[in-house]
Amino acid sequence: MKSTKSGFMLIELIIVLFLIVLIIGLSTVFIANTFPPSKFNAFVRDISSNIRYAKNLALIKGEDQFFYIDFESRKYGIKDFPEKFFPININIKIEDPFSGEVSKGTYYIFFYSMGGLSGGNILVYDNKRAVRIYLDPVVGSVVVK
Repeated sequence: MKSTKSGFMLIELIIVLFLIVLIIGLSTVFIANTFPPSKFNAFVRDISSNIRYAKNLALIKGEDQFFYIDFESRKYGIKDFPEKFFPININIKIEDPFSGEVSKGTYYIFFYSMGGLSGGNILVYDNKRAVRIYLDPVVGSVVVK
């Protein structure tokens, strides 16, 4: 009489567990690499939407508004609204038509009740990519490229 044992041998279980750990490890690396671009894109979207909101506030309320970027404390926001912080690994430069490149102090973009604005283009960058937020001083449009 033969005895038939059913089940797995120890070596088979070790190989299967090794393959599972390998697949999980590789997928974690690929997933982790997708998060930094999404943080960067979310930050650019947030800044551009805040600028558009300040412009619309000026038009709706009929009074001048301003958006500011404080480079030393790494804050930005709209007058009379809660300020926000920008991430440590993301940097901002302003390309002002009159002052040149600005990356220190506090920079203000003024939005007038008639639709125009004063201020330069915003360069948002990190180690891998850069995005420009173009501001049209005449009509006050905001374009992200």
